[in-house]
Amino acid sequence: MARIAGVDLPTNKRVEIGLTYIYGIGRSRALDILGKARVDQGTRVKDLSEDEILRVQRVIQDEGKVEGDLRREVAMNIKRLIEIGSYRGIRHRRGLPVRGQRTHTNARSRKGPRRQAIAGKKKAGKK
Repeated sequence: MARIAGVDLPTNKRVEIGLTYIYGIGRSRALDILGKARVDQGTRVKDLSEDEILRVQRVIQDEGKVEGDLRREVAMNIKRLIEIGSYRGIRHRRGLPVRGQRTHTNARSRKGPRRQAIAGKKKAGKK
């Protein structure tokens, strides 16, 4: 089993797909990494040699931030927006959509489950 950037890659998948299990690496970046490391993208993770794994690790290290460093940077960016009180920071603080989506309807994944009406509330009586 290949362990790259602190992540165990799935053994039966192709390397280009396996690399996407690392936070911060998508399909296009995985292909770039494999090209620079001179590794065939169709190879299965279980078939990688130690030398190929080391080359991929070296390229990922040189390329930029992944996993913990990237997560920390994103969290710090959000924290900075919240502290300066920008519009985006306020939306993050309130748990609402940040990028201009409508909230009158939809936005349930960001707002959470609907709150039910208060139980036991009396209706207006007839006269």
